[in-house]
Amino acid sequence: MITACVAASVLAATALAASYDYRAERPGARHRIRVEELPAPGATSDSRNPPDVVARPAGAKPSVLAGFAVELYAEGLDEPRQLKVAPNGDLFVAESEPGRILVFRGKTPAVFLKGLDRPFGLAFHGGFLYIGDTGAVVRVPYVDGDLRARAKPERVLAVPSGGFLEGGGHWTRDLAFSKDGKTLFISVGSRANIADVDEDKSEFHRACILAADPDGKNVRVYASGLRNAVSLAVEPASGALWATVNERDRLGDDLPPDYLTRVREGGFYGWPWYYIGGHEDPRLPGRHPELKDKVIVPDLLLEPHIAPLGLAFFDGGIVVAAHGSWNRSRRVGYEVLRAELKDRKTTGAYEDFLTGFVTEDGRVWGRPVGVAVGRDGSLFVSDDAGGRIWRVFKK
Repeated sequence: MITACVAASVLAATALAASYDYRAERPGARHRIRVEELPAPGATSDSRNPPDVVARPAGAKPSVLAGFAVELYAEGLDEPRQLKVAPNGDLFVAESEPGRILVFRGKTPAVFLKGLDRPFGLAFHGGFLYIGDTGAVVRVPYVDGDLRARAKPERVLAVPSGGFLEGGGHWTRDLAFSKDGKTLFISVGSRANIADVDEDKSEFHRACILAADPDGKNVRVYASGLRNAVSLAVEPASGALWATVNERDRLGDDLPPDYLTRVREGGFYGWPWYYIGGHEDPRLPGRHPELKDKVIVPDLLLEPHIAPLGLAFFDGGIVVAAHGSWNRSRRVGYEVLRAELKDRKTTGAYEDFLTGFVTEDGRVWGRPVGVAVGRDGSLFVSDDAGGRIWRVFKK
């Protein structure tokens, strides 16, 4: 039995690179991965290569695409992850490990709320700030300009909790509201890398995007088969829901691609039996052949194991924060990517936008997580390894 959860500016005219590592990352470099060119499972080794995180070299800062500049906005933070700009322009930051929410007015921070359980997702709606804790969606009343929560958090609904150290799997819970404000979307990653979900009931309401009414009622599965949809965003004009997805591991260095995609209501994206369309996972052979032709191919394939986290609509396209690989022999990621949109679709290629978080000898001093666009059009980027927020703006 199948469980309920598994049923812009023009890019620079440079050569497209199909596979690359940190040494080829530079602002303006373009990349494209094609479905028909994917390697076979196991064609390359399965590697474990976690980053050697070091202090930021003196004077170092990321490099950004021509026409933009970057400045250090804040530092000394404790695992800053998801970002959200409030209606009045204040910047809210989820510090996941200490369990608190900060708010920046200009460059001055205040503790808005603490005592949370690995908060990640943030969304403003209907006079509330909604927060995605790892095991629940909670909310507090919010009035424009609030620097402290007015009340204790109210639980809106429970969701599967996570944490690999506790055996709970992916723990981030991002949030977004539909354009009409009637639907709350919640991302819930899988508990495992791969699982026989016909037997493993711990994956119930996981590897999917849930939907609910703003008060937490009428919970249902909006889309399934998304191994770990970390961040969600609704395209302002069309109302389309987009997500960044971290695909599965242990099929090799170059498989499968992570991805960025529009999320279709009722759509099935493959996990655990298939990936990137009807490619069968060899660890679960012959399961559910009736689903093979129903697997949706994502809009934009990204480099495998790049770990795409935050996303935002920015400068006519979409930017994605790539947290970086830990399980690839050639280090990749640790940057912000940008994809062009034409007629609200990606072109199939993307470019490096903000790079330089890795030293020449492969040591990492920054790992992008969240991205958010300020009211002045600038882009904020959080770095949970360095405890910093960077601000990107047009010259």
